[in-house]
Amino acid sequence: MKLGSTRFPRQLVAFLHDLLMAGAAFVTALFLRMGDSAWESFTTSLWQPMLLFTAICGLVFLTTGLYRGIWRYASMNDLGAIVKAVTLALAIFLPVTFLVTRLDDLPRSWLVISWFVLVFLLGAPRMLYRVFKDQGFRHLLERDRHRRVPVLLVGAGDAAETFIREMARDRDGPFEVLGVIDEKGTRTGRNIHSVKVLGDLDDLPAAFRKLAQRERKPQRVILTKPLTRDEVETVLGCADDEGATVARLPRLTDFSGGVEDRLHIRPIAIEDLLGRTQTKLDRPAMEKLIRGRRVLVSGAGGSIGAELARQVAALGPAQLTLFDNSEFNLYSIDMELAERFPEVPRLALIGDVRDARRVGRLLGEATPDLVFHAAAMKHVPLVEHNPVEGIHTNVLGTRNMAEACRRSGVATMVLISTDKAINPPNVMGASKRLAESYCQALDLLRQGSGEGTRFVTVRFGNVLGSTGSVVPLFQRQLAHGGPLTVTDPEMTRYFMTIREAVELVLQASALGNDSPPEEAGRIYVLDMGEPVKIVDLARQMIRLSGLRPDKDIQIVFTGLRPGEKMHEELFHDGEPLIPTSHPGLHQAAPRTADAELLSRSLEDLARLVAAGKQAEVRQALHRLVPEFSGEGAGLTEGEGKSAAAAS
Repeated sequence: MKLGSTRFPRQLVAFLHDLLMAGAAFVTALFLRMGDSAWESFTTSLWQPMLLFTAICGLVFLTTGLYRGIWRYASMNDLGAIVKAVTLALAIFLPVTFLVTRLDDLPRSWLVISWFVLVFLLGAPRMLYRVFKDQGFRHLLERDRHRRVPVLLVGAGDAAETFIREMARDRDGPFEVLGVIDEKGTRTGRNIHSVKVLGDLDDLPAAFRKLAQRERKPQRVILTKPLTRDEVETVLGCADDEGATVARLPRLTDFSGGVEDRLHIRPIAIEDLLGRTQTKLDRPAMEKLIRGRRVLVSGAGGSIGAELARQVAALGPAQLTLFDNSEFNLYSIDMELAERFPEVPRLALIGDVRDARRVGRLLGEATPDLVFHAAAMKHVPLVEHNPVEGIHTNVLGTRNMAEACRRSGVATMVLISTDKAINPPNVMGASKRLAESYCQALDLLRQGSGEGTRFVTVRFGNVLGSTGSVVPLFQRQLAHGGPLTVTDPEMTRYFMTIREAVELVLQASALGNDSPPEEAGRIYVLDMGEPVKIVDLARQMIRLSGLRPDKDIQIVFTGLRPGEKMHEELFHDGEPLIPTSHPGLHQAAPRTADAELLSRSLEDLARLVAAGKQAEVRQALHRLVPEFSGEGAGLTEGEGKSAAAAS
């Protein structure tokens, strides 16, 4: 016990209390053993042994570290320390007293009685103080409570009950649940396995203050159920103010590798900020679409293509063909599928969708029943600076794949499109809109004969974590200490996780594959929820990294880049919205030109692309996509290069 320590007064009080209890134990044991005659023996001959016993106990208590513990957190560990100290004190007192008095006046049974009495008198006040502070008995039998991380749960449902029960059952559990916040507030004041529901989300700051006074302050907030984006932001903001981190319990979709035998919390991911509820999927229909069929995925090395390959492989295709022009990306996804789905026959083929002959040979070799066309150039500023290459891939590459599918007798081709195709101010969006138009035209052409390849187009917004998206950019900038660059404080985007986007692509493909003839040419549009401000996404990513926006990490606004829109759209004014049988999918009615007329226009476009005439290519794109509002339609080739270089 250090006199200079700020904790000295409390330790001194505890020490004096224990000295008093030692003397009281001596006398109490005498009365329990000797009855009414104890007082006479004590006043005549036993008061000196009592003082000796008290002194020995004091020395033992100090040397055995009995005051390293804190009464506020008294547990079985402290009771064990008391038992050892009392045993040692009696073991020292016995020979010392025997040498002095031969124990003539002290009954031998007093030793046993005093052991029990002193253990009780030292332990009971500590435990009662703990019960008073905890307002209950739930922590008394915990040996290592101080090693557990104190947490506050958000969500008073089944998952919270399971987590509390698991932590109570597991003696080595890493977390101690201090309280629960019910986001709806309907269970405030009730208990879940003796853990109190403290209030709703508005009461979160008060709960932190209350627990800091009564208990240990929560170091982590754990989300036990999905919350809306606003609710997650509320939790993150409060946790940030209180210096706590935020995590979540795993969802059912997290157990892709099998169910774990213990509950593990996971860091809150950026996708949790979207506040999207889990969409119910028609998995039998998705499995019917894939199982036993030969499937080809173009752009299989990209973010969407790779996730398509994973989910298709899990549904048991007869053969899965991976097609990409990047050797490394193709190798990576091929090796991953070899490890995860060794039973699925695969072909990994290198090639470029811009090479019509290669695409034709590819489909002849793979003979697919179903084609997912995900190959595309998607980075807006790069395509804006390289319009010829972007149109070559996105428009002519799609045409090459579509025509090869028709010649090879492919049952269904699914085109992966983007919300940037709506009223596009950039070449990338206009090229994807032209690709949509071509596939819509071919599907309407098929409607007349009832035979041939079915063309299904699926349109959605940004996916979190995809190659070239804003999330990996923010992560890199955070790793370097910032700043995070945002184009404009008002810019918004639709976001969805890659996994959910691909699941809905498969769902749309299943619906489109069995759709009636009157639905020919319609575009399936994924329900993207509400748009998200990019600056809000940046702030939340900073908070998730344990830092403070505008203090630890700055946010810099850089202005719109060439071709960027402030807000994206999912539907054109000329596309009436049509509901589908699935709540996560909508249909957009077709608006396209005649297939033969469009085909001739694409031939003219192909000649301009082959000649590398950038200005003429832009002008042709304006004619074919009237809503394309991009600048530079009248630039000459040299002027276009100069503008790109200046950017």
